[in-house]
Amino acid sequence: MTMQAQGPQRLRWSDLKQALADVPALALSFGYFFCLLCGYFMLRSIRDAFGATDDASAVFPPAMIAFFAERGIALGTLTLQVLFTGTFVSMLVLQPFYGALVSRYPRRVFLPFVYGLLVTALGVFYLAFANDVPGRGAAFFIFLAVVNLFAVTVFWSFMSDIYSSAQSRLFYGFIGVGGTLGALAGPALTKLIVKDVGVETIMLISTGFMGLCLAFVIALAPWARRREEERGGPRFDEAMGGRFLEGLRIVARDPLMRGMALVMFFGVAVGTLLYNEQAAVARQIADDEARTAFFATIDLWINGLTLAIQLFITPFLLARFGVAPLLLIPGLAITLGFAVLAGNPLPMLLMAVQIATRTGEFALAKPARETIYTRVDAETRYKAKAFIDTAIYRGGDFTFVWVHKAIASFGSSVVFLLGTGMAMALFLSAWGVVRAQRALSRG
Repeated sequence: MTMQAQGPQRLRWSDLKQALADVPALALSFGYFFCLLCGYFMLRSIRDAFGATDDASAVFPPAMIAFFAERGIALGTLTLQVLFTGTFVSMLVLQPFYGALVSRYPRRVFLPFVYGLLVTALGVFYLAFANDVPGRGAAFFIFLAVVNLFAVTVFWSFMSDIYSSAQSRLFYGFIGVGGTLGALAGPALTKLIVKDVGVETIMLISTGFMGLCLAFVIALAPWARRREEERGGPRFDEAMGGRFLEGLRIVARDPLMRGMALVMFFGVAVGTLLYNEQAAVARQIADDEARTAFFATIDLWINGLTLAIQLFITPFLLARFGVAPLLLIPGLAITLGFAVLAGNPLPMLLMAVQIATRTGEFALAKPARETIYTRVDAETRYKAKAFIDTAIYRGGDFTFVWVHKAIASFGSSVVFLLGTGMAMALFLSAWGVVRAQRALSRG
């Protein structure tokens, strides 16, 4: 029996060579996710530099700075809040456009279009940075925050087109390793060459990786066509039809998708509170080198642990127990971590909770959610999933970046006490998803 059939209940790494031979799409999927995250993480360091600065002139156009100054507001003190608000508004504006694109054009058209548009936009930003166009920082921050979510959600929706539920439980851990390696390679490459080649060249190299993503989409299309024929749903070469806001309607009426939306919202809530509190702690570290080491240590642990769990734990848990432990363990761990931080908001403890939170999301919760989407129809995969992964995600960012601003003056313990409540809500929402997904076919 080949891996294309139901295959073994668990993909052992000793069987990987046979799996790659039986399912050539697996190697292409691995390469696709590597290129996507490598290209993105090359750009993220540029984006984060703008989000972390208090110099408004480096981020916003002069007219916007003057507008706020006339009203007695120093824009530099609200850099992250304004950028997250702009990201959320942009996401709401683009959501109907994406819905119309998915409804009116077949996937063989809109999937390449998404990456083609991304490559074109990066070319425009290359010119903007090369010519020091005012306001390029804010525009680039918002652009990258928006398109990254769309590009990643399109990737996983496309994987759901290609693989069955049984295959996803076997293969998604391996595919996730490709993304993790890309997330490691992108910033490493940037750090290695940026001083010699400059920011503009980093953008061009990243554009090349995004162009490779377009090539992978085209190469993987035949497997998606065959899988859709087996499902009996809308053909890969046919438009799905429906209304452009159908994603919102599906989330509103489907208990499973409502649960997925709540998991996303509360997951972003704890992540945003932790991110802002971490930034506040880092600002207390006077030495630049020590501050850099603080962030580098966190990223090193997160990426290393994520890779190890994706290789050895995630495939076993998915194949043996399904999505339940992968969804529930992170919620329990985050609740415990925030509760401890509420009593002892120490920098090293915060670092440990941040590592556990992000590792749990990348290595456990994310693969579990994506396997669920292999068991729903194409409209849910592309419309409801996109609404959850973009509008709900950025809505959580927008809400809690301002919530943190409002309560930070009461102290870190209050922030982490609120975070404990959000983590408990995350766990309960995950439990609701575990129950609701049991009604889906496992084929």
